Amino acid sequence: MKIHEYQARQLLSDAGIPVPPGRMVETVEDAVAETERILASGESLVVVKAQVHAGGRGKAGFVKLVKTVEEAREAATFMLGNRMVSVQTGPEGIEVKRLLVAAGVDIDKEFYLAVTLDRSRGVNTLIASAEGGVEIETVAHENPEAILKAPIHPLSGLEAFEARTMAKRLGFTGRQIQQAASIMQKLATLYTSLDASLVEINPLVLTPPSDDAPEGRVMAIDAKFGFDDNALYRHKDLQAMHDPAEDNPAETRAEAAGLSYVALDGNIGCLVNGAGLAMSTMDIVKLHGGEPANFLDVGGSATKDAVTEAFRIILGDDRVQGVLVNIFGGIMKCDTIADAIVGAAKEVGFEVPLVVRLEGTNVDAARRILEDAKSEIPTMRTAGDLADAAKTVCAAVAG
Repeated sequence: MKIHEYQARQLLSDAGIPVPPGRMVETVEDAVAETERILASGESLVVVKAQVHAGGRGKAGFVKLVKTVEEAREAATFMLGNRMVSVQTGPEGIEVKRLLVAAGVDIDKEFYLAVTLDRSRGVNTLIASAEGGVEIETVAHENPEAILKAPIHPLSGLEAFEARTMAKRLGFTGRQIQQAASIMQKLATLYTSLDASLVEINPLVLTPPSDDAPEGRVMAIDAKFGFDDNALYRHKDLQAMHDPAEDNPAETRAEAAGLSYVALDGNIGCLVNGAGLAMSTMDIVKLHGGEPANFLDVGGSATKDAVTEAFRIILGDDRVQGVLVNIFGGIMKCDTIADAIVGAAKEVGFEVPLVVRLEGTNVDAARRILEDAKSEIPTMRTAGDLADAAKTVCAAVAG
């Protein structure tokens, strides 16, 4: 589960990590009122930011620094009145329903800071870089030595000396070191206590020197949090932060039907039983020149109703030009799933190529069922093995 930036900033603030004051608003009028309040408090700069579960907001024009109420009104009107299109949203963009209006800060230097699980080592890891404020994936690709990592002990956590060492490696000096180290330790503790999958501050900033902070202040001005869905039962407060409007409708629908579905960018729909088999199916589609439109696992005990709903979800994606069904019958017998496929295909109606590959228990009976149904489902073709199925569906879509 993901949450919005304004919610992540609140979690950081509650943990004692310095964050500029701000408020979430849903109307232009409230954005204007909050801007007036911030400016009246003595701040000279205000930031207006769209609250969506997608990156690339700045490049898309959905993060604006303003100095007057009229500039805030103009920014809020634009963001709430237009769909945000970025590299992470696709050309259709996403609707913006919420804004964060917060005090802006002068920035001397930007950093990146995160805690997540390093799966290759099986340990939670602090990740940091002195090249913050940009997409960390770009930094990792173009300048991998700029990415610093420190494993976090599962019992003792991130020790103070480890945090100070990381702060020094990032270039902090003097009193800045303790400020940065404190934020790192609190972020590591927050990650564990909330059963998070990712906690990220980008950018973590150092402000210019001032009378009350001669060496500058270290602050978090943007944050991203992700949580382990399997642990949310322990965090009712986090569950309340969930925004269903940001979820993919098809993924929500699939979850309600007991299906595991993730939308992708291709044009070949995949219906498979078993997560590992689903991953292999997508790989072999790619190998033969196709592009999977989804990951969809119907599980080991798929019924006709589940298969029918799976087909509806797949065909609800206008980009789908062909469908590959790959079922291995273990506990679920192949003839049972064949009956479900035929019944579902008849009910849903297919106008795109449907390629079915079955293997396992009662596979011969299943193949007879599919053969008998070919006249009723003219777009359906059968395949003897997975390679043949992938080649067939890729060729049908390409042709």
